[in-house]
Amino acid sequence: MFDAVAGSHGPTCGWLRPGMGGRQSGGMPTLLVVQHTPSPAVQAMLEAVLRGTRHPEADSVTVVVRAALSASAADVLEADGLVLGTPANIGYMSGALKHFFDQVYYPCLEVTVGRPYGVYVHGNDDTAGALKAIHGIASGLRWRRVSADVAVVGGPDRGALEACTELGALLALTVAG
Repeated sequence: MFDAVAGSHGPTCGWLRPGMGGRQSGGMPTLLVVQHTPSPAVQAMLEAVLRGTRHPEADSVTVVVRAALSASAADVLEADGLVLGTPANIGYMSGALKHFFDQVYYPCLEVTVGRPYGVYVHGNDDTAGALKAIHGIASGLRWRRVSADVAVVGGPDRGALEACTELGALLALTVAG
């Protein structure tokens, strides 16, 4: 499980307490990365996304990384944008990411409308079902997709990892304003 808070000085382990971040509470902009990383392929994609969040023009953004099983509604409420990462398991998002959505849906339904988000998914065979489910739930929350999905079948190659880096940069720049 990987949970961290990162500012312009890199990640440090810890929890973001309610009221500490996000423009919603008058703090610095916050990007929440909710991820389930059970394999080396998804880990490589996560690391590439995090490299992108360190874009020089987004140095004011606090990046909060949460394992999907420990991310909470408070994390989402504090965030100005989200990156969601998951493996595609049996044609669907991971149970961990589904659990995250189950936990945050109603507490965040009315107050996170318009939040920007992006997605990266890794599958051994297919990612379509996982992406459809994620976007269906995000649509119900009325979040705003601001990037193309990064969907990788098989091992992530250089191009896929570059796309993940671009995803992280785009979301960080979006919340930086």
